Amino acid sequence: MKEVAREVWRPHISLLTGAVALLISLLPAASNAQGTVQGTLTRADDGTPIRGVIVTVGGTRVRAVSDQRGQYTLSNVPAGQQSIVMQWVGYRPHEVEVNVTAGGTHTVDAALEAEPIQLSEIVVEGASRTPERLVEAPAAVGVVDIPRARSLSVTGQAPRAVAALPGADVVQSGMNDYNVNTRGFNSSLNRRILVLQDGRDLAIAFLGAQEWNALSLPLEDMGRIELVRGPGSALYGANAFSGVLSITTPPAREVAGTKFTLAGGELSTMRGDLRHAGVTPDGRIGYRVNAGYYRSDSWSRSRTNVGDLEAEYAEATEDPVNTPPPGFELAPLSGQTNAATPGAATGDPDHLQNIYGSARFDYYAPDGSVVTAEGGAAQVENEVFVTGIGRVQVAKAIRPWARVAWAASNFSVMGWYSGRKSIDPQVSLLSGLDLEEKSTILHGEAQYNRTFLDGMARIVVGASIRTYQVDTELTLMEAPNDDRNDLFYSGYGQVEFEVTPQLRVVGAARYDNGDLYDGQFSPKGAIVFSPTPEHSVRFTVNRAFQVPNYSEFFLRVPLSAPADFSLLEAGLRASPLGPVLAGVPDGELFTNSSAVPILALGYDDLDVEHVTSLELGYKGLIDDRLFVTVDGYFSRLTDFVTDLVPGPIPGINTFMPWTAPEAVPEAFRETVEQAVQDQLVAAGQTLAAAALTRRDDGSTAIALSYGNAGKVDEYGVELGIGVQATDEIQINGAYTFFEFDVKEQLQQDVLLPNTPKHKGNLSVTYRGTQGVDASVMAKFVDSYEWAAGVFAGNIPSSQTIDLSAGYQITPNFRVHVLATNVLDQERFHLYGGSVVGRRVLGGVTATF
Repeated sequence: MKEVAREVWRPHISLLTGAVALLISLLPAASNAQGTVQGTLTRADDGTPIRGVIVTVGGTRVRAVSDQRGQYTLSNVPAGQQSIVMQWVGYRPHEVEVNVTAGGTHTVDAALEAEPIQLSEIVVEGASRTPERLVEAPAAVGVVDIPRARSLSVTGQAPRAVAALPGADVVQSGMNDYNVNTRGFNSSLNRRILVLQDGRDLAIAFLGAQEWNALSLPLEDMGRIELVRGPGSALYGANAFSGVLSITTPPAREVAGTKFTLAGGELSTMRGDLRHAGVTPDGRIGYRVNAGYYRSDSWSRSRTNVGDLEAEYAEATEDPVNTPPPGFELAPLSGQTNAATPGAATGDPDHLQNIYGSARFDYYAPDGSVVTAEGGAAQVENEVFVTGIGRVQVAKAIRPWARVAWAASNFSVMGWYSGRKSIDPQVSLLSGLDLEEKSTILHGEAQYNRTFLDGMARIVVGASIRTYQVDTELTLMEAPNDDRNDLFYSGYGQVEFEVTPQLRVVGAARYDNGDLYDGQFSPKGAIVFSPTPEHSVRFTVNRAFQVPNYSEFFLRVPLSAPADFSLLEAGLRASPLGPVLAGVPDGELFTNSSAVPILALGYDDLDVEHVTSLELGYKGLIDDRLFVTVDGYFSRLTDFVTDLVPGPIPGINTFMPWTAPEAVPEAFRETVEQAVQDQLVAAGQTLAAAALTRRDDGSTAIALSYGNAGKVDEYGVELGIGVQATDEIQINGAYTFFEFDVKEQLQQDVLLPNTPKHKGNLSVTYRGTQGVDASVMAKFVDSYEWAAGVFAGNIPSSQTIDLSAGYQITPNFRVHVLATNVLDQERFHLYGGSVVGRRVLGGVTATF
């Protein structure tokens, strides 16, 4: 472990250290005319301390956050008359005037009055890459409720936090294999939602998808989580195809103190998290460190015997079960063995295990800007992921990362590094082969924003550059394409103009280019009409693109055990065609007839996918208690990257059909080729008949690959409702309707959106005055058809209920319990995925 971490970090430490030193050297020096403001914040109704209140000095960037005792300290407050502003969700904002003296310490206590949460006043950044009120954002945006995220943290499953948002499609397989999507065309490795943590792309370099169990920060410490739905390439570039999930972690000074969480429960789950944060006495430097450990069993099961998938799915569906050929997997889960192939796996699977941690240092400059240097790593073990080539188990891998940033009121500069290395080989369970990956992503970007014309106009401009280095040690890509480096760059801008106080127009565009695709131009236009500050209607037109991942470009891997065509060759030799095969050595009609490889191959001439979307949306606060969002859209998607389809396909790829060996007389070659096709079809091997290929090196293979094909129109409605029934009770609901129309489709491909036509949820949350909170959420998902990679079939409908509750025993101790899928309705959420049941967890959190 130490050697791996040392190898990964050594090349980047000096670069990161130098960057931080340079940024700090550019910052302005502190003034001596400053004082300190401190105090304690409590609830007006019962006097209990309030944790998490944001305290700011009006007109400055000086800020602090109250701790578990309700105490806060504002350092470096400019001398003179100042306004101290206290704000937190669920409380009426409070403002106090104080005359600050240079070098003096002033005490300002306050009792805050609870009030219904004003959802219309929530500020978001994801839609425009700059702060704005949620109700005025020129996009469909959902924000995760912070207390909900805290209650879900015990699961270690961050995607659950967005499952209740309108339009969100969250699909689970195994314990931590999740796909987060919006607006259709999900897949086993979804990449249509760009996931960012503080601007850092969380995707794996090779697959472009997320490895959710590799997060180095627990969900409860992630701060603000926003889901922007709809094409987002105009500001975010490649792979913001259906939206952006933006996670913003709080600065160190906002989480000062020590927190420890210990939790456990069903499936032998055990989790521990420790975080400590603080600020130096002068208030200039903040620090935060955290470490965590997670272990549990999984929902995944070995499928090494014929009928294993049918048995696993027996309680979840009444439909016939489609098992990909050859009908079983060659490798069992880690910790199990199978004496024969096919044959039942024996023994207990190894536990899932994650070890993670991170550290962050902030420098708070006198002008309010913040310099950040942070880094972390997560080691993950034994999770199973569903991919296009079947299930893959990650035996042991490490995900290190680092980030430096300088953020001011009107500009930001950032650079980050993300890596991945297989410590132990990953295993393709279908083929039994070991797979390796060592990858590095380096990214730098800068952004500038300002308002002008007395605040009537605002611009945001930025540029970025990124490099990928990917090495699979020839286990996933062939030598000409493996161990490669690729460069990408972009520039973007957005202009907003207030035509009248009620009417705002927005225009944005971005240009992306790189080594793997031609230049892409992504425009966006929006009109936002706000008749009052609590209501807005928007119309948006935007365009986005998605780049094929390295697997789709360059994959070269056996899908399963080779096919044995020995009997096929023997039958042809015994037929009237026998004499024309006399010149072909026995066993070599198909190069090696007893072991014809079945290959999944990438296609390096793939184009990017495109989407153009029209959206109409409404956001509004009605009678101070009801917040409603309604978003409708129509989108056209083109140039889909197909699933693995049997080649060759004229106009789609360049593979050559199988041809008889040159030793067969030319006059009879076509007859032999047709006879092979007829025999395979008669034997029920239609896939082999369609995919039999003569490769460039002259060898025979059964080849499946990718291509660009298809045109689809999709449309839908996303409805979200939040009702503050009382000061303590909040009711939230969401409903999503989705429909599609396939205009063009490749005959060999099954073009399905992998998305239900109807889905929705309803939740009731209670947050009382005596430290008690509780929540219940009911979720329903319509049945739908699924086709991705080697798996295809019907996903049964599901109706699940989740419960959570917590009690703040003292200001320092909180106990909590969470039950997901309380009724234990066994369902699989993507075809080929695991059957998921009930899970009950509980824990205690201590803060000091």
